[in-house]
Amino acid sequence: MCELLREQDYVVQLSENALATGGYLAGSDEVRAKDLTDAFLDPAVDAVLCTRGGYGSARLLPYLDLPALAAQNKLFLGFSDITTLHLALNACGLPTVHAPMALTLHWPREPWVYESFLSCLRGDLSVPGGAPAATTVVSGRAEGVVTGGCLMLITDAIGTEYPMEAGGKLILLEDVDEPPHRVDGMLTHLLNIGAFEGAAGIVVGEMTRTDEKVDEGIGGTSWRDIVVERLKPLGLPMVIDFPFGHAKNMLTLPLGIRARLDADTGTLTYTEALCS
Repeated sequence: MCELLREQDYVVQLSENALATGGYLAGSDEVRAKDLTDAFLDPAVDAVLCTRGGYGSARLLPYLDLPALAAQNKLFLGFSDITTLHLALNACGLPTVHAPMALTLHWPREPWVYESFLSCLRGDLSVPGGAPAATTVVSGRAEGVVTGGCLMLITDAIGTEYPMEAGGKLILLEDVDEPPHRVDGMLTHLLNIGAFEGAAGIVVGEMTRTDEKVDEGIGGTSWRDIVVERLKPLGLPMVIDFPFGHAKNMLTLPLGIRARLDADTGTLTYTEALCS
């Protein structure tokens, strides 16, 4: 990733504790929160790119002055566990970017993955020609602010200061390494509490390596069948297999700004600029 950015004439700076470790976390909560805060408050930094996901972002929230970070109006990029920070920063008024991270691009990807990522850094939110379209679940068109991300982190945010707010929005959903029945359980919980109430549309990416975790002892149902069975009755314009998430090849997608979903063509088109 560093080489890719430097080839585009970006100056790359690693945070002080970028390679720190602490058990199963990348350093203590205080250290990680300080690095994130320092990056946002540094006037020489234009964009903050997360190195990887995993677990632990929610532990940072008590140590972050989120309104102060959002007020810096900087690009913030990442996905997976970073969904927690996306939801919080979006709620504080800062658009963010669901994007590949340093670890993500350690392995080769399709050309359109790099094109989407680099174009977004330049403010171009158009979808590269090589990116595949999604599959229609419920026909229709909808427009709204884009929100969402990793299903598990959206579920974990329930009851916190920064839950996903669905009203009038396009909801992005994806996840990784969750058994099918857990995908069912999380979607069911979100439905039971009315988390999708007032949503404009739904865009489902990939539940990566979920079908590989089918428990044959309790019957095997594919994650796609589960998602459709749970969410199609909402009657919202909806697509599945949109190219984002933990899939090998993923689009870079801003969160917190408006876009238009055309479920008939399986496309998502941004109608608002990503300010930075």
